[in-house]
Amino acid sequence: MITVERSRLGAREGLAAGAAAYALWGIFPIYFKAIASVPPVEILAHRVVWALLFLGLVVRRQHLGGEVRAALRPGRSLVFLTSSALLIAANWLVYIFAVVTGRILEGSFGYFINPLISVLLGVVFLGERLDRATWLAVGFAASGVAFMTIRAGQLPWLALAVAVSFGGYGMLRKIAPVGAVVGLTVETLLLFPLACGYLVWSGLAGTLSLGSGGRGLDLLLVLAGPLTVIPLLLFTGAARRLPLSMLGLLQYLSPTLQLIVGVFLYGEPFSSTRAIGFGCIWIGLAIFVARTLRHAAFRRSGGVE
Repeated sequence: MITVERSRLGAREGLAAGAAAYALWGIFPIYFKAIASVPPVEILAHRVVWALLFLGLVVRRQHLGGEVRAALRPGRSLVFLTSSALLIAANWLVYIFAVVTGRILEGSFGYFINPLISVLLGVVFLGERLDRATWLAVGFAASGVAFMTIRAGQLPWLALAVAVSFGGYGMLRKIAPVGAVVGLTVETLLLFPLACGYLVWSGLAGTLSLGSGGRGLDLLLVLAGPLTVIPLLLFTGAARRLPLSMLGLLQYLSPTLQLIVGVFLYGEPFSSTRAIGFGCIWIGLAIFVARTLRHAAFRRSGGVE
C-alpha cells in the first residue's frame, strides 16, 4: 500500500515537473522578445556562458564532476557530444532568430513536426521500422509541409531547420551513454570557447550589448543561464517518474503555448494556408499519439507486440 502511494506521489511530482518544463519552453518567446534588441548570435553566446556557470553549481551539488571528466575523454561519447553540441547550438540560434524576427509560429511549427522528424531519422540512421499508423502520421505531416510550401512558393526552411536540428540532437543524445545534466554540461563546455570568444570580440569592437543596454537588459542576459538549465532539470526529473508515453504527450504543450503566444500576444497572422497546413500536421500527430497510447496500454496489459 505504501509503495503504491509513493508511486502515485512520484507520478504526480513527475507530471508537475514535466508540465513546468514544457510550459517554460512554451513561453520562451516572451523572454527572447524582451531581449530582441540583442543580436541572435550574442543571445546564443550568453546562453552558453551563463548556462555553464549555472551548470557548474548543479554538477558540484550533484557530485557529477567525475562523470563530466569521463565524458570529456577522447572517445565515442565525446564525438557524439561534440556533434550534438553543434546541433543544439544551431537549434537555439535558429529559434532565437525566428522569435526576434516575428516568426514565432514558424518556430512552433518546427517543434510540432519534430516528433515525426525524429521518427524518420530513426528509420534512416538507426534502422528502425515503422508500422502503418506511423507512416500515415508522417504522411499527413509531410502533406501539411508540402501544402504550405506550394502556397508560399518556398520551403518553410526555418521550421524545418528547427525540427531537423532538434530531431538530430535527440537522436545523438539517445546514442551517447551519458545523463542529461552531464551531457548538457559537456556540450556547453565544448561551445564555451566559441561563445566566450565572440563576446570578447564584440566587446573589443564596441558592439557588445551587455553593459551598454542598462541594468535590466544585463540582468535578462545573465538569466539566460538558469532559464536554459532549469527546464532541463525539471524535464530530467519528469523523465525518471513518468512513462515515455505520458512524457511524449506533454511535449506538445510547448509548441502549443508558443503558437498561442505568437498569435494572441504578438499578433502574428494565422492565415488559412497555415490553418490547413497545421491541420494536416495535427491530424498526423493525433494518429501518432493514438498509436503511442494504444501500444503503451497493450504493453501494460502484458501483451507482446
